[in-house]
Amino acid sequence: MERIASLDIGLKRIGVAFCFDKKVVLPQNAIIRKGRNQAARDISSLLKEWEIEKLVVGLPVGGSKQDEMERRIKHFISLLDIPFIKEIIYVDESFSSNEAKEQMQGVVRQKRDGRIDSIAAKIILERYLEALEYKS
Repeated sequence: MERIASLDIGLKRIGVAFCFDKKVVLPQNAIIRKGRNQAARDISSLLKEWEIEKLVVGLPVGGSKQDEMERRIKHFISLLDIPFIKEIIYVDESFSSNEAKEQMQGVVRQKRDGRIDSIAAKIILERYLEALEYKS
């Protein structure tokens, strides 16, 4: 079975989620960004450890900072040491963070620990898998 990861890349935290069966998506602990290179090393290690084959990355669509954020996200992905990844797919992440906040409402206090970021990564990956299922 193909091992897929998704990333919700932010300036302070990077949400991470995995899927190993194209059905169940599991949010992971977010990576806290202390610096770009540290975050790239942490993500690269995590993807290698779990033998991830495909990477789904959320990109903001629309909004005044779309071009700048897309450039930053693609630059960050270029810093990753991931020769084992067979495919990188960029998908629209619109409203994934808002949806994640809604899902977490009442469950935990809104902390800056990355849970919402990883739930957003989970939502991004679920959307991608739904689109795949819809195509087939």
